[in-house]
Amino acid sequence: MTSKLRASLSEAPATVPALVAIALFVVWATSQAGYPVTHWAPGGLLVLALLAIGLSFVRLRLTDVPRPVKIALACLAGYTALSFLSILWANVPGDAWEGADRTLLYLLVFALFALWPQHGRSAILLLGIWTLAMIGLAAFVALHVDADAHSAARLASLLPGGRLLYPSGYANANAAQWLMAFWPALLLARSERLSWPLRGVFAGGAVLLAEVALLSQSRGSLYATPVVLVLVFALLPGRLRTFTVLLPVALGAGLAAAAVLRVGERLEHGHSATSALHAAVGGMFAAAAVAGLVVVLGAMVESRRAFSPTTARRLHRGLAAIAVVALVGVSAGGLALAGNPLTRIKHGWDTFKGGYAADSTSGNRLVSGLGSNRYDFYRVALDEFVAHPVIGIGVDNFQQQYLRHGRSDETPHFPHSVELRTLTETGLVGALLALVGLGAALVAGAQAVRRSDPLGRAVAAAALGGFAYWVVHGSFDWFWEFAGLGAPAFALLGIACALAPRDVEAERAATLASRSSSARRRLALAAVALTALTAGVSFAAPWLSQLEVQSAARIWPRAPRRAYARLSDAAALNPLGDEAYLVAGSIALRFDDLPHADHDFALALKRSPEDAYATLELGAIASARGDHVSALALLEQAARLNPRDPLTREALLVVQKGRRVSVKALNRSILLNAQQLK
Repeated sequence: MTSKLRASLSEAPATVPALVAIALFVVWATSQAGYPVTHWAPGGLLVLALLAIGLSFVRLRLTDVPRPVKIALACLAGYTALSFLSILWANVPGDAWEGADRTLLYLLVFALFALWPQHGRSAILLLGIWTLAMIGLAAFVALHVDADAHSAARLASLLPGGRLLYPSGYANANAAQWLMAFWPALLLARSERLSWPLRGVFAGGAVLLAEVALLSQSRGSLYATPVVLVLVFALLPGRLRTFTVLLPVALGAGLAAAAVLRVGERLEHGHSATSALHAAVGGMFAAAAVAGLVVVLGAMVESRRAFSPTTARRLHRGLAAIAVVALVGVSAGGLALAGNPLTRIKHGWDTFKGGYAADSTSGNRLVSGLGSNRYDFYRVALDEFVAHPVIGIGVDNFQQQYLRHGRSDETPHFPHSVELRTLTETGLVGALLALVGLGAALVAGAQAVRRSDPLGRAVAAAALGGFAYWVVHGSFDWFWEFAGLGAPAFALLGIACALAPRDVEAERAATLASRSSSARRRLALAAVALTALTAGVSFAAPWLSQLEVQSAARIWPRAPRRAYARLSDAAALNPLGDEAYLVAGSIALRFDDLPHADHDFALALKRSPEDAYATLELGAIASARGDHVSALALLEQAARLNPRDPLTREALLVVQKGRRVSVKALNRSILLNAQQLK
């Protein structure tokens, strides 16, 4: 085993830094899916360092990189550059900077995994370790939740409303985190190139991943999964092998699903779920064990007995017949449960447009309808795209536009769709760059599925399956902003690209050409070093700034001067962001220091001229000091920026009546509303 590992690493030495990145992804998966900037920004520095190590110590010739991969890297680099340029026209430059950094992180991850060639043995090491780690983490989560079943308060924090939030903090991201690993687990379990015990572990792990994902009751996953299933059977070879493994996995997951759903239903209605949770977790592991055992037995038979051509043809026909019967049975059962398809589609569209209130009040959440405020999010996003079609409104600058033009009480930071995010925030230019870049990468992945070594083909197919799930589910959710989802997705795509066939003759020609281009090489290295230094600063500044803001937020009650000093440092570290000044102004209000608060909110408004909160506070402060004209102008502006905010409208009405706004009362209401939203 050790000799095989050494051989794999010697064949593909870039596997070593990639393994470190895999460990980073698993760490992100354990806490908030890498969403906070204090999580992913230092991770970005690590990925940057790993890529630099790879470029320094692992031989790489660009002429050896397959053309589709080079096109993908060039287009994704162009998209990243456009994201940084959007800072120039964004209304909130600080948010645009942070969003561009996140895009840079995904580019670096893709480059780290896609640039150097991989073989089947090294690629399975990367994909297998990540998939097994996610299976292990899912098992830990299930056992951890079960252990807390006797504590009602603890269980309510882990599954509020009956939906599992732990460890990502967002139910839909939680489900996606497990289901992204489900597809590699399922597709690796079908590979005859893996040992039968490992195939069994992957199959059983797929069941466990599906069941833990079901605890989050994500309607998005319910619709994304069949779409990915169709893509897998339509585009990947080995359909009967896929079906043969899918059958025990699907049966195992289906048998345990009812017990898993019962947990959410009991918690949603305020009942004790202790016994239901014990039964669900026990059922998960039992179903996983049975499915894994079935796949192990099948793999043992396959590996130890060579079938004659006639027997093989009969087995093939028999499995095909079973597959057809299963398809007909599932379709008939689905129609029986769903009822009239046209009626079901109409109900889905009506609930989608109608919001949360349009959902059915009875039955499980997964089948109650599509009620949410996404229809309104998408409406505003499309309107902004029509208004700014070429280069968009700036990366991560959706929130202010929704505050102004939305109709719901939510205040989303993002459009909840990776496609609409691209169109709205970077326009047609960004959409074209992203589409061509991802399309070229998928072409390279398709070449790997068909032309790599046998094990490499299996790994490439499995990696593309995980990436496809992220894309499909992310089409109606804000997964781009979770580095713990986006970075593994681009790593999976990179693994598939690294398995694409390389041109040996081009490599030899590059060796001869490189001997006469040392000057150009030194110039290129200098440019790369300068770019890496700039990228490092770009990651570090917002991260360190946010650390100072968080520190100030912790110490201000007992050490306000130190808190102000740290917020001043935070503002200097992030010269585009307004958060440090907003926090400083809010702290000053808690000490009734209106001049200090007025100064800080004014500085915040200089950095983000359309910040509704800073405008509201400045208007209230102006009213409190008797400056009626300034107060009226500022509060009218705040009402235009956030027309649905009742506190803003109330403050404006007070000033219009000639009275003064109570800053204390206003901020007590703001604080109360913020606590209710948590």
